[in-house]
Amino acid sequence: MEIKEVRSLIDGIEIETRADGAESRTISGYGIVFDKWSSDLGWFKEIVRAESVNGEALKGDIIATFNHNFDQVMARTAAKSLTLKTDKRGVKYSFEAPNTTAGNDLLENIRIGNIRGSSFTFTVKKDRWTFSQKEGEPDEREILELGKVFELGPVVMPAYPDTTAAKRSRETVIEAEKKSDPTPSKNAIRARVQGQKFKLIRKKG
Repeated sequence: MEIKEVRSLIDGIEIETRADGAESRTISGYGIVFDKWSSDLGWFKEIVRAESVNGEALKGDIIATFNHNFDQVMARTAAKSLTLKTDKRGVKYSFEAPNTTAGNDLLENIRIGNIRGSSFTFTVKKDRWTFSQKEGEPDEREILELGKVFELGPVVMPAYPDTTAAKRSRETVIEAEKKSDPTPSKNAIRARVQGQKFKLIRKKG
Protein backbone atom coordinates (compact mmCIF):
# COMPACT_ATOMS: atom_id res chain seq x y z
CA MET A 1 0.00 0.00 0.00
CA GLU A 2 1.43 3.36 -1.04
CA ILE A 3 1.59 6.02 1.65
CA LYS A 4 0.49 9.56 0.90
CA GLU A 5 3.14 12.23 1.32
CA VAL A 6 2.77 15.98 1.75
CA ARG A 7 5.21 18.67 0.63
CA SER A 8 4.91 22.43 0.91
CA LEU A 9 6.68 25.40 -0.61
CA ILE A 10 6.53 29.17 -0.46
CA ASP A 11 6.27 30.05 -4.09
CA GLY A 12 4.30 32.43 -6.23
CA ILE A 13 0.72 32.18 -5.03
CA GLU A 14 -1.30 35.12 -6.33
CA ILE A 15 -4.69 36.60 -7.13
CA GLU A 16 -4.89 37.07 -10.88
CA THR A 17 -6.02 40.30 -12.53
CA ARG A 18 -8.56 40.64 -15.31
CA ALA A 19 -7.84 42.05 -18.73
CA ASP A 20 -9.06 45.48 -17.60
CA GLY A 21 -6.56 45.48 -14.74
CA ALA A 22 -9.10 44.86 -12.00
CA GLU A 23 -8.51 42.15 -9.46
CA SER A 24 -10.36 38.90 -10.05
CA ARG A 25 -11.27 36.12 -7.63
CA THR A 26 -8.95 33.68 -9.39
CA ILE A 27 -6.24 32.25 -7.16
CA SER A 28 -3.26 30.55 -8.76
CA GLY A 29 0.03 29.08 -7.68
CA TYR A 30 2.48 26.28 -8.27
CA GLY A 31 1.65 23.21 -6.22
CA ILE A 32 4.64 21.32 -7.66
CA VAL A 33 7.93 22.82 -8.82
CA PHE A 34 10.26 20.82 -11.05
CA ASP A 35 14.02 20.34 -10.86
CA LYS A 36 14.55 22.48 -7.78
CA TRP A 37 16.10 21.02 -4.65
CA SER A 38 14.10 21.38 -1.48
CA SER A 39 15.60 22.65 1.74
CA ASP A 40 16.87 20.09 4.25
CA LEU A 41 13.80 18.07 5.25
CA GLY A 42 15.38 16.87 8.48
CA TRP A 43 17.64 14.11 7.15
CA PHE A 44 17.31 14.34 3.37
CA LYS A 45 16.57 16.79 0.60
CA GLU A 46 14.39 16.13 -2.40
CA ILE A 47 13.86 17.10 -6.00
CA VAL A 48 10.86 16.43 -8.25
CA ARG A 49 11.97 15.74 -11.80
CA ALA A 50 9.91 17.20 -14.63
CA GLU A 51 9.35 13.77 -16.18
CA SER A 52 7.82 12.53 -12.91
CA VAL A 53 4.41 14.01 -13.75
CA ASN A 54 2.68 11.99 -16.43
CA GLY A 55 -0.94 11.64 -17.42
CA GLU A 56 -1.68 9.11 -14.70
CA ALA A 57 -0.52 11.33 -11.83
CA LEU A 58 -3.03 14.05 -12.66
CA LYS A 59 -5.95 11.80 -13.61
CA GLY A 60 -9.10 11.48 -11.57
CA ASP A 61 -10.66 13.95 -9.17
CA ILE A 62 -8.09 16.30 -7.63
CA ILE A 63 -9.25 18.67 -4.93
CA ALA A 64 -8.05 22.16 -4.02
CA THR A 65 -8.30 22.91 -0.31
CA PHE A 66 -7.04 25.52 2.09
CA ASN A 67 -4.53 24.15 4.62
CA HIS A 68 -5.34 20.53 3.61
CA ASN A 69 -8.68 21.00 5.32
CA PHE A 70 -11.43 19.09 3.53
CA ASP A 71 -13.97 21.22 5.36
CA GLN A 72 -12.59 24.11 3.29
CA VAL A 73 -12.76 22.78 -0.26
CA MET A 74 -12.10 25.55 -2.76
CA ALA A 75 -12.43 23.66 -6.06
CA ARG A 76 -12.06 20.27 -7.71
CA THR A 77 -11.31 18.94 -11.17
CA ALA A 78 -14.46 16.78 -11.22
CA ALA A 79 -16.54 19.96 -10.96
CA LYS A 80 -14.32 21.68 -13.56
CA SER A 81 -13.73 24.45 -11.04
CA LEU A 82 -10.03 23.54 -10.65
CA THR A 83 -7.59 23.90 -13.55
CA LEU A 84 -4.16 22.25 -13.61
CA LYS A 85 -1.50 23.14 -16.16
CA THR A 86 1.93 21.58 -16.48
CA ASP A 87 4.76 23.71 -17.85
CA LYS A 88 8.54 23.81 -17.63
CA ARG A 89 8.37 25.25 -14.12
CA GLY A 90 5.95 22.76 -12.61
CA VAL A 91 2.25 22.10 -12.08
CA LYS A 92 0.21 25.27 -11.74
CA TYR A 93 -3.26 25.29 -10.25
CA SER A 94 -5.92 27.96 -10.57
CA PHE A 95 -9.45 28.31 -9.31
CA GLU A 96 -12.01 30.99 -8.61
CA ALA A 97 -12.44 31.45 -4.89
CA PRO A 98 -15.97 30.39 -3.97
CA ASN A 99 -18.30 33.00 -2.52
CA THR A 100 -18.16 31.42 0.93
CA THR A 101 -16.72 32.58 4.21
CA ALA A 102 -13.66 30.38 3.67
CA GLY A 103 -13.23 31.56 0.06
CA ASN A 104 -13.54 35.23 0.96
CA ASP A 105 -11.18 34.86 3.91
CA LEU A 106 -8.63 33.12 1.69
CA LEU A 107 -8.76 35.94 -0.86
CA GLU A 108 -8.22 38.60 1.79
CA ASN A 109 -5.37 36.74 3.45
CA ILE A 110 -3.56 36.27 0.13
CA ARG A 111 -4.20 39.91 -0.72
CA ILE A 112 -2.52 41.20 2.45
CA GLY A 113 0.30 38.67 2.34
CA ASN A 114 -0.65 36.37 5.21
CA ILE A 115 -0.77 33.34 2.91
CA ARG A 116 2.13 32.80 0.53
CA GLY A 117 2.61 29.05 0.26
CA SER A 118 1.19 26.05 -1.54
CA SER A 119 1.25 22.36 -0.78
CA PHE A 120 0.28 19.07 -2.39
CA THR A 121 -0.53 15.51 -1.34
CA PHE A 122 0.87 12.68 -3.45
CA THR A 123 2.27 9.17 -3.70
CA VAL A 124 5.57 8.15 -5.30
CA LYS A 125 5.81 5.38 -7.88
CA LYS A 126 9.52 5.62 -8.60
CA ASP A 127 12.39 7.35 -6.81
CA ARG A 128 16.18 7.22 -6.53
CA TRP A 129 18.37 7.74 -3.48
CA THR A 130 21.92 9.04 -3.25
CA PHE A 131 23.34 8.47 0.20
CA SER A 132 25.55 11.12 1.75
CA GLN A 133 29.21 10.25 2.29
CA LYS A 134 29.79 13.02 4.83
CA GLU A 135 28.55 13.26 8.40
CA GLY A 136 25.83 15.86 8.75
CA GLU A 137 25.05 16.14 5.05
CA PRO A 138 21.54 15.05 4.01
CA ASP A 139 20.82 12.15 1.69
CA GLU A 140 19.31 13.06 -1.67
CA ARG A 141 16.05 11.73 -3.05
CA GLU A 142 14.99 12.21 -6.66
CA ILE A 143 11.32 11.65 -7.42
CA LEU A 144 11.31 10.10 -10.89
CA GLU A 145 7.63 9.24 -11.18
CA LEU A 146 4.66 10.34 -9.12
CA GLY A 147 1.97 7.78 -8.51
CA LYS A 148 -0.98 10.09 -7.93
CA VAL A 149 -1.65 13.70 -6.93
CA PHE A 150 -4.69 13.79 -4.63
CA GLU A 151 -4.97 17.33 -3.31
CA LEU A 152 -3.23 20.70 -3.43
CA GLY A 153 -3.76 24.35 -2.66
CA PRO A 154 -2.77 27.32 -0.51
CA VAL A 155 -1.38 26.87 3.00
CA VAL A 156 -0.60 29.38 5.72
CA MET A 157 2.96 28.16 6.10
CA PRO A 158 4.86 25.04 5.09
CA ALA A 159 4.49 22.47 7.84
CA TYR A 160 7.32 20.12 8.69
CA PRO A 161 6.70 17.27 6.26
CA ASP A 162 5.68 13.76 7.19
CA THR A 163 8.61 11.77 5.83
CA THR A 164 7.39 8.31 6.83
CA ALA A 165 7.00 7.14 3.22
CA ALA A 166 10.39 8.56 2.25
CA LYS A 167 12.01 6.77 5.17
CA ARG A 168 10.46 3.45 4.15
CA SER A 169 11.67 3.93 0.58
CA ARG A 170 15.19 4.64 1.81
CA GLU A 171 15.20 1.59 4.10
CA THR A 172 13.98 -0.65 1.27
CA VAL A 173 16.84 0.51 -0.94
CA ILE A 174 19.41 -0.09 1.80
CA GLU A 175 18.11 -3.61 2.53
CA ALA A 176 18.18 -4.54 -1.16
CA GLU A 177 21.71 -3.21 -1.43
CA LYS A 178 22.84 -5.39 1.47
CA LYS A 179 21.28 -8.52 -0.02
CA SER A 180 22.71 -8.07 -3.50
CA ASP A 181 26.13 -6.71 -2.53
CA PRO A 182 27.41 -7.49 0.99
CA THR A 183 30.29 -5.03 0.50
CA PRO A 184 28.80 -2.27 -1.64
CA SER A 185 30.76 0.67 -2.90
CA LYS A 186 30.18 3.90 -1.02
CA ASN A 187 29.17 5.40 -4.34
CA ALA A 188 26.49 2.80 -5.06
CA ILE A 189 22.99 4.08 -5.63
CA ARG A 190 19.86 2.03 -6.06
CA ALA A 191 16.66 3.12 -7.71
CA ARG A 192 13.45 1.71 -6.26
CA VAL A 193 10.81 1.03 -8.86
CA GLN A 194 7.33 -0.34 -8.67
CA GLY A 195 7.29 -4.08 -8.12
CA GLN A 196 10.34 -3.78 -5.87
CA LYS A 197 12.82 -4.14 -8.72
CA PHE A 198 16.17 -2.44 -8.37
CA LYS A 199 18.69 -0.99 -10.75
CA LEU A 200 22.26 -0.51 -9.61
CA ILE A 201 23.92 2.76 -10.58
CA ARG A 202 27.49 3.75 -9.88
CA LYS A 203 28.35 7.38 -9.25
CA LYS A 204 31.29 8.71 -11.19
CA GLY A 205 34.24 10.09 -9.26
